[in-house]
Amino acid sequence: MQAGHPPARLLASGRAFAHIARFHPELTAFRRDLHANPELGFEEVYTAGRVAEALRLCGVDSLRTGIGKTGVVAVVHGRGRSAADPGRMLGLRADMDALPLHEHNEVAWKSTRGGLMHGCGHDGHTAMLLGAARYLAETRQFDGTAVLIFQPGEEGYAGARAMIQDGLFDTWPCERVFAQHNSPETALGVIGITPGPMQAAVDRIQITVRGKGGHGARPHQAIDPVLVSAHIISAVQSIVARNVSAFDQAVVSICAMQAGHPGAMSVIPGQAVLVGTVRTYNEAMQQLVEDRLRQLCAGVAQGFGASADVEYERIYPATVNTVPEAHFAADVAASLVGEDRVLRDMTPSMGGEDFSFMLQVRPGAYIRIGQGAADGPGPHPLHNPRYDFNDDILPLGAALHAGLVEQGLPLAT
Repeated sequence: MQAGHPPARLLASGRAFAHIARFHPELTAFRRDLHANPELGFEEVYTAGRVAEALRLCGVDSLRTGIGKTGVVAVVHGRGRSAADPGRMLGLRADMDALPLHEHNEVAWKSTRGGLMHGCGHDGHTAMLLGAARYLAETRQFDGTAVLIFQPGEEGYAGARAMIQDGLFDTWPCERVFAQHNSPETALGVIGITPGPMQAAVDRIQITVRGKGGHGARPHQAIDPVLVSAHIISAVQSIVARNVSAFDQAVVSICAMQAGHPGAMSVIPGQAVLVGTVRTYNEAMQQLVEDRLRQLCAGVAQGFGASADVEYERIYPATVNTVPEAHFAADVAASLVGEDRVLRDMTPSMGGEDFSFMLQVRPGAYIRIGQGAADGPGPHPLHNPRYDFNDDILPLGAALHAGLVEQGLPLAT
């Protein structure tokens, strides 16, 4: 790909997009380097170092590392602004961590670290925000301060919460904060957002069923926790089917079961453990599911003479876009790709996202940017061992970040 020539399939306009397209090959090289060197949450030492080095070369006004363990925050002041007079602050966030996943791609930038992979595109998100940083530092066509947040530990580690607890918004009091995530299910260059819930709350459940072990040939002398678990697995599906209104949404999935030993064909174990997840969009539904889960598990187990303990852990809250910021982000997207390429009422996802912690303390919005085929879904979904970030969208994502700053902190006319 030649500098200054973004993919013909990707239609976008505007000063920022044209400017950033000139260093598209550099962003691609940077993204692929991160892809080859993935790191898990709070272990992003190499990644944070590369980000900090690149930000210094971009000419950001200030830079701090180690926020929330391995997070990086950079500041770019708009025209006439300084540390002494920063004006209004707007935050942009990108996640940096990878997944414990073995990559099956055969590309030059394939992961060099066995069992680790950028299977969710955080390498691309980081590169897009870096592209915005360079553009904003070179042009400064805004009035205020852009706060660039490179966050660790999104994949289950609550890195956003760690950064907040480490004083993120105390040190940089952003009025609003925005993030974006690639979407393989969405056509290339289409940008989606919705006011209100955008991603589900993520809860972890563990159900420990205790019975009485015994001989497989004499089950009447035992209380079989495997049988009890089977009834519990079936019963919990009624929570959504018979307790959740057709106008609401929830998911309850039992995803793992451990009981006994594969080699012990005639041993009824004394205990079984079920592990799963619950996804909801609001706290009332979250509480309903938790209450019904506890009641059902206890009741089913009691009916067999067993017991069941439920551990219910609320990991991430729902990601809920504030309405004015969602409309604003959609307007910015439309200025880049045209109204016909913006989904203003995108279907929410049951996936989770710890940007939700930032949206609990600041107004803002979470945006999805399509990286699929030109007219439909891409070949591999997120968290798939053959997934790869589509480098074609790097200039667009960077320009979207930049547009949020320029239009959110406009220069006086």
